[in-house]
Amino acid sequence: MAREKTMGILIKGKPVADSITEELIEEVIKLKGKNILPKLGVVRVGKNESDLAYERGALKRMAKCGIEAQVFEFEENISQKDFITKLTQINGDKSVHGILVFRPLPKQIDENAVKHIISPEKDLDSFSPVNVAKVTEGDETGFPPCTPTAVMEMLKYYGVDLKGKRAVVVGRSMVVGKPAAMLLLKENATVTICHSRTNDLPGICREADILVAAVGRAEMVDASYIKTGAIVIDVGINVNKEGKLVGDANTASCIEKASMITPVPAGVGSVTTSVLAKHLVKACKLQSGI
Repeated sequence: MAREKTMGILIKGKPVADSITEELIEEVIKLKGKNILPKLGVVRVGKNESDLAYERGALKRMAKCGIEAQVFEFEENISQKDFITKLTQINGDKSVHGILVFRPLPKQIDENAVKHIISPEKDLDSFSPVNVAKVTEGDETGFPPCTPTAVMEMLKYYGVDLKGKRAVVVGRSMVVGKPAAMLLLKENATVTICHSRTNDLPGICREADILVAAVGRAEMVDASYIKTGAIVIDVGINVNKEGKLVGDANTASCIEKASMITPVPAGVGSVTTSVLAKHLVKACKLQSGI
C-alpha cells in the first residue's frame, strides 16, 4: 500500500495579531482608568511607499487597541541638525510613551549620530544601542526589534516548544537575523546564524528543526533546504520577476517537507504592528511605574 503524501500547514499571522490585540485592549482600558493615555510617536522622513504602508497598518492597529498615535513627518531633505532638534523635542514630550523611527534614514543623516537620542525606555524598535545590548543580555526591560519579536509570538501562539531544538537563522542583520538568534537562544534553542558566505548553506539549513529565513532574496529557500517536519518562518518581503510579493522561502516547494510554514504575505509581517502596540503599552507601564 502506497504511503499517503503529507504536506505542512500554513500558519498565518492574523490569529496571532488578533490574540495580542485582544489582550492589549483590556490593558489600555485599565491604563485609561488610571488616567494614563498611551501614545505612540511615528517619525518618518520622506514618503517611502513601504514606510507609508507600514504606517497605515500601525495606525489602524493602534486605533483598534485604543492607543493614540501621532505621525511626525519631515521632508526628505531635512538636515541632520534639524532632524536631531525635532527628534530631541519628540523624545522630551512626556505625553509620547514610545517612538518608532522609520529606517533607513536619508543619506545626509548619520544614524550613528541619531540612535543615542531616543531614550531607551521610549525606543520601541531597538534603535538605541542600550536596547540592542539588553536583547543580547536577555534583559526583559528592553525592546527587541518588532519583526523578530513577531517571529517569537508566532512560534509561541502555534505551540512550538523551542527547548533543546536546533534553530537556524539565515540572515545576520541587526534588524532581524541577530536579534532573532538572541531571542531563540533565550528560549533555550541551539542557534546557528548563517549568511551569504556560509559554506554548504542548504546542508546546514537541513539540520534545523526551526528555520528562520531572513536573507532578503526572493524564494531562495526551497525544499532542498528543509528537513522533513521542520518549521519554516519566512521573514522575507520581496517582489519577484512577475511583480508578485513573495518571501525568502518558496512556499509551494517548502510545504512539501515542512510541518509548518508562514506565508508571505499574511505571515510574520501581519504580526509586527501588534508587537509595536504591545511594546508601546509596556513602555507606557514602565514610565508610569506600573
